[in-house]
Amino acid sequence: MRRHRRPKSLAELNLARGDTKVSAALVSLRQRSSPVAPEAAPPARVRILGLDPGSLCTGYAVVETGPKVTYVVSGSIRARGASLADRLQEIFAGVDKLTGQYQPDEVAIERVFMHRNADSALKLGQARGAALSATFAVRPRVFEYAPREVKLAVVGTGAAQKEQVQLMVRRLLNLSGPLGADAADALAIALCHAHSRNLNSQLHQLVAGSAQ
Repeated sequence: MRRHRRPKSLAELNLARGDTKVSAALVSLRQRSSPVAPEAAPPARVRILGLDPGSLCTGYAVVETGPKVTYVVSGSIRARGASLADRLQEIFAGVDKLTGQYQPDEVAIERVFMHRNADSALKLGQARGAALSATFAVRPRVFEYAPREVKLAVVGTGAAQKEQVQLMVRRLLNLSGPLGADAADALAIALCHAHSRNLNSQLHQLVAGSAQ
């Protein structure tokens, strides 16, 4: 029996162009799952904040879902404090200002991963905590993605290089002008989440339609 392959990337799914075709195999798989009533379809337009935390530089990006994913803003928060505590405070203040200004509905952030250097891993974890806790004032839903998962969704391979991620982010969002590596990574995380949630929304609509 021929196995149907799930679309791996945004480019393949044509999410940025508003393509709504989903493999029939995915619908069949959803129908064979446990007979639980489907959840309500998510809102048509959702604002997503993507975060790529770092103890010295935290990338951020805001996109909106809808008929297609649209770019809102991106950039990086440079923490220049003399101590780690000072830098964590700067990260918190920067992300807090962002969430207050753009009011994201959902936050997508890179999942914690094992680092070769224990000290670097500890600092990264603290920066991640500072950035994430700064979003809680607007009570968003939080989603985590592994680095390979983000690269796979945006580029089509989990082993993609930073330059490939930057290139695909530019193409998918039709961006021009300078784009820093940290901002590009944050955009990739936001796009990965948009890809995931829009695919689930399309599945929901198809399954609900077939049940009528």
